[in-house]
Amino acid sequence: MHTVSRLIVVVLFEGVDLLDVTGPPEVFSLARRETDEAADYDIVLAAETMDPVTTGAGVRVLPDVTFDELSARSIDTLIVPGAVEMDDRRGVHPRIDPAVVDRVRRLAGRTRRVTSVCVGAHILAAAGLLDGKRATTHWSTAQRLAADHPAVEVDADPIFIREGDVWTGAGISACLDLSLALVADDLGEAVALRVARQLVMYLKRPSGQSQFSVPLEQVSTTRRVEDLRHHILRHLAEPLTVADLAACAHVSDRQLTRIFKNELGTTPHAYIESVRVEAARRQLESTDATLERVASTCGFGTVDTLVRAFRRRLDTTPTEYRRRFRTGASAPGQAVPPGSVGVRRRRPRGSGGRRLR
Repeated sequence: MHTVSRLIVVVLFEGVDLLDVTGPPEVFSLARRETDEAADYDIVLAAETMDPVTTGAGVRVLPDVTFDELSARSIDTLIVPGAVEMDDRRGVHPRIDPAVVDRVRRLAGRTRRVTSVCVGAHILAAAGLLDGKRATTHWSTAQRLAADHPAVEVDADPIFIREGDVWTGAGISACLDLSLALVADDLGEAVALRVARQLVMYLKRPSGQSQFSVPLEQVSTTRRVEDLRHHILRHLAEPLTVADLAACAHVSDRQLTRIFKNELGTTPHAYIESVRVEAARRQLESTDATLERVASTCGFGTVDTLVRAFRRRLDTTPTEYRRRFRTGASAPGQAVPPGSVGVRRRRPRGSGGRRLR
């Protein structure tokens, strides 16, 4: 079978995150090993000079080529990793070297697809490569990306986003998910799943899967809201109306809605549904409970309501979610192969993870 040669270029610069640099090459090299039909991935690390580059972890990395040496070569995939800096005034912020931005802009002009890992999205944005596009980055710098580049539609939720031939990935370890998606795009899902198995990645997560789960993503600042959240978890199978929660908090219905909006960025109804979906998701992943049982114990009441909630928040059905995302014992009559592919797990729209413009 004809083998297509694909040049994969990873951009190196001082302070770059080590895993951003080493993760993608590992995925591509395993893809090359896992199939006789694989594209001949030629993976190189490129920098301004051939001098060692010191990563943010303090580990020094040797470039394979200089940027100038690539001037006559056609690039299949350009991978732009990120780097962060810390200071007392701004906290965590991306490191953006104008010289690196200029190099990336020029290299992108003769590249089939351009990708960023983690805060590397800030470099793509500074190069004008994300204008008019939806993009993601590490959650800690998403607000900064949106503020600095209003022409970019920043969505801090997914682990990666594809916009045509431009791909952006979320925080650090998501470089593996992004690279697996690139392999799947080149060679098919079966090859990507075999690579995921070799990496001992329990699941190959697709782009819509969230960087967060509900218990982690929403942080309240008052004891009253924390008490309400715990009350919801303890009584998840019950109706949980706004009036019930207001009575529990000793406030009016209107004040309760205002508290949820101010503290959690959502409505009581949306928050409750997001927690119920999270609870149902865990049951589907790890138990053999029937859909009727899951709907009942998680407070949906009926399977139809459960299905509608899953479609609205996860773009799938409970049955499909269980089939693809099972991590415990096999569902009745069904074996789930190692490295089984996951489904989209989005942060609920009304759960505080608002899209940034």
